[in-house]
Amino acid sequence: MSTPAVPPEVEVRRSRRRRRTVSAYRDGDRIVVLIPATMSKRDEATWVADMVARVQRQEKRKLRSDDDLVARAAKLNDLYFGGLAVPASVRWVTNQNARWGSCTPGDRTIRLSDRLQQVPGWVVDYVLVHELAHLLEAGHTPAFWAWVDRYPRAEKAKGYLEGYSAGARLEPPPGVESD
Repeated sequence: MSTPAVPPEVEVRRSRRRRRTVSAYRDGDRIVVLIPATMSKRDEATWVADMVARVQRQEKRKLRSDDDLVARAAKLNDLYFGGLAVPASVRWVTNQNARWGSCTPGDRTIRLSDRLQQVPGWVVDYVLVHELAHLLEAGHTPAFWAWVDRYPRAEKAKGYLEGYSAGARLEPPPGVESD
């Protein structure tokens, strides 16, 4: 069961220089809509709804697909594991709210939380490397972390995920101490 989408925060900016055009863009957690200063409130409401929908459609198209994830995992496997960590499947899932990813070594499946769809690619790569390493070492052993640490941005990605987790009040990622 999926949770209902939360409407985005919207900021409307009126401009005296703008005569006819309306535009919108994402700025962090909000969508900024730029409109002419002379636009009526009725037209503003219509344009804002249209522009928010347009930005959301564009963002949805940009989401990474399962096929993208499989290709990325294959490339990372070659780069950091010498082709030894071959998963049977890699896919996005919507039911992981306390984890960033999971791996079942027995059937060689990797699942990543769809919450990662909006983070930078190098962070997704770290989570993939982490899960690929579980195909070689099931637990969080020193040997496991030696595999993960082959990824040059591992520490930076752990910090990113720790900050994200703190901001969202989630559990820290594996390998990060919590106070």
